[in-house]
Amino acid sequence: MKKFLAIILALTLVFALAACGQSAAKPAADAALVGVAMPTKDLQRWNQDGENMKAMLEKAGYQVDLQYGANDIATQVSQLENMIANGCKVLVIASIDGDSLGTVLAQAKEKNIPVIAYDRLIMNSDAVTYYATFDNWLVGTKQGEFIEAALGLKEGKGPFNIEFITGDPGDNNINFFFDGAMSVLQPYLDSGKLVCPSGQTEKAVVATANWATDAAQARFENILATNYADGTQLDAVLASNDSTALGVENALAAAYTNSVYPVITGQDCDVAIMKNLIEGRQAMSVFKDTRTLASKVVEMVDAIMQGKEPPINDTKTYDNGTGIIPSYLCEPVGCTVDNYKELLIDSGYYTEDQFK
Repeated sequence: MKKFLAIILALTLVFALAACGQSAAKPAADAALVGVAMPTKDLQRWNQDGENMKAMLEKAGYQVDLQYGANDIATQVSQLENMIANGCKVLVIASIDGDSLGTVLAQAKEKNIPVIAYDRLIMNSDAVTYYATFDNWLVGTKQGEFIEAALGLKEGKGPFNIEFITGDPGDNNINFFFDGAMSVLQPYLDSGKLVCPSGQTEKAVVATANWATDAAQARFENILATNYADGTQLDAVLASNDSTALGVENALAAAYTNSVYPVITGQDCDVAIMKNLIEGRQAMSVFKDTRTLASKVVEMVDAIMQGKEPPINDTKTYDNGTGIIPSYLCEPVGCTVDNYKELLIDSGYYTEDQFK
């Protein structure tokens, strides 16, 4: 009988230890809840950002409420209201429109919920506590410098024809992407070494609602029909990201009469674009490793929850209209056909099969 009881006790201990191991593998039911609001599932990068963030936060011991706003402001506001009502301790928000969250974030501030703006700065709200992003001015300057080098502008070559396209006017990042690039390219426009046949060089004119590929394609089809149908060579396109670059490339494939594609920039290294890059239809993209950014945000959340100061490396650049927002800036990297395997495949970001 004693031997039987000893066996029962031993088995009970084994099951208890197994149960402990299982609970350690996922956040406990009473773990702090973190709300993560992403703008849309329509762009590949936001899916990657959201899933990376969720996985890393859960590994760190937090519960995560991850929501995608379908590029609809009212939907994102409703999602944030629910996160606040459900007791989220921190909010991480990639906004659809940086100027449209003031009212809902006032609720967060009232409940002392810290807010981390993710990649897109939330404007005109004093509820924003921190900002985590890539160095977006550097993204733009890398694109401008790539065009400068590819065309030999520093060596005095030219004139060359160039067109411009950037992203959603409600996304504060376009100010950094576009202005950073133009800090390199504007002197060549002023000197006549770069010429824009459409005359469309102003940021407000070249913006693209929701960064939408179809809108970018429609605009460029019109530009090509109006300015290049006679065989005029288009030498370069400054495109601020890959979804707008893809619209440009679709328009070129349908209507462009020259066999050589212009130098086209981009950003995000989306799978569809990488196929174009490998095949020579796009010259470069800017790689922003979302694993790095997600990891830094997890560090920030962890520090906040422990009452410590989160990692910050910029306290001068990002003013959201209520003051400078303490920020952490990750460094972007230029990606071309020469280094994409090292950046994207060897690092495990993609598999080679995804590019076939």
